[in-house]
Order: sequence, then C-alpha cells, then structure tokens
Amino acid sequence: MKILRAAACIASFLAFLLTSSQAFAGDEGPAFASSMNALEPPRFELAVESAYLLGFINSPHSYEIGAEVLTARVRWGVRQSDGWLRGYNQFYFSAVAEPIFRGIENHYFGLNFGLRYNFVQPKSRLVPYISGGVGLGWIDSHPNIPGAQGQDFTFNILAAAGVAYELSERWKVEVGVLYEHLSNGGQTDPNPSLNLLGPQLGVTYSF
Repeated sequence: MKILRAAACIASFLAFLLTSSQAFAGDEGPAFASSMNALEPPRFELAVESAYLLGFINSPHSYEIGAEVLTARVRWGVRQSDGWLRGYNQFYFSAVAEPIFRGIENHYFGLNFGLRYNFVQPKSRLVPYISGGVGLGWIDSHPNIPGAQGQDFTFNILAAAGVAYELSERWKVEVGVLYEHLSNGGQTDPNPSLNLLGPQLGVTYSF
C-alpha cells in the first residue's frame, strides 16, 4: 500500500509540473529564452527535496524511510560541447532529516557533500542530472537489538539520477531516484549497514 501511495504522489507531482509550466510561461522573459540556447547556468541554487526510501539487499528488517533534504549548490565548471555531454558541474552541501516509518530506529540526521552534473541541450527545458556524495550523521541506534545499527555515529553515501524541468529562469522542479547507504565504517561488530532506494521529488530556486 505504501508503494502505491508513493506512486500516487509521483503522479500528482507530474500533474503539478505540467500545470505549473503553463502558469510560469508568461514570466520567462527574453533572458530565459536566450539561456535555453546559450549555456548560461546559474551560479547558486537552493533546493528542497523529498524522497521515500525502501531498504533492500542486506537488512534483516524491512525499512521504510522518508528523506527530507535541504541542498545548496554552487556552479563549478561548464562544458561547452555539441554532444550529449554539454552541461555543467555543481558542488553541493545537503542537510538531511529522515523519519524512519518502519524499522528498528526512529530517525536519522546527517550532512552530505558531493558533486552533481547537469546535462543541458539547446532549446530544451529538460535537464537530466546525476549526483553523488559522502557525509556523516547520527541515528538513534539500538545495538542491543539484532540487525539494528551498532552506534549513533554513522557515515552516509548518497547517489541520485533524474531530470529537472525548467519552469522559468529561476525555478525548476525535478523527479528522480535516490540511493542511500548508511554504515558506521566497521566501528562496531557486527556492522549491519542500511541500503535504501526510492523516488525523489524536488523544487529548486536559482540566483
């Protein structure tokens, strides 16, 4: 049932995307029209992202986790090209808050640092992206329970892929897939890490 609710949320988001694209169409102006031809990415971005993650691979328990992410991005290099690699790099910093809906623990808070690459084609509002980063955080561990995390301090790895849609010169919405790995790096024995995967939605403001 929860997977069906997640699918319904994605469908609603896509409907919102189509509706919003029409609402923002009148606010584009010539600057936004020209940026779709010339590769002129914004210097800074702020994004709010939300994901619904399911545990898989090695956990003896069925985890379902919500990921709420606040991300700041800084442009770092532009690749001028006529091919599909045309685009630009970004360095990002994210603050992560995760309520655990199903699993042994109850919540996780972390920081993540990484890189994102955006694929930009002329005259297209669609901007595919890939990203990845590493960080650290704290979970309310219960080491006395088999399969639970061994300690509060935990490292994280985040990797994502998806596509953003430019509503206007400053606003974008995006849909993608997020992978998350949580582990304490072998500081406890056993070290039952978590691997999580699920859909992610986001809204970005550029300036």
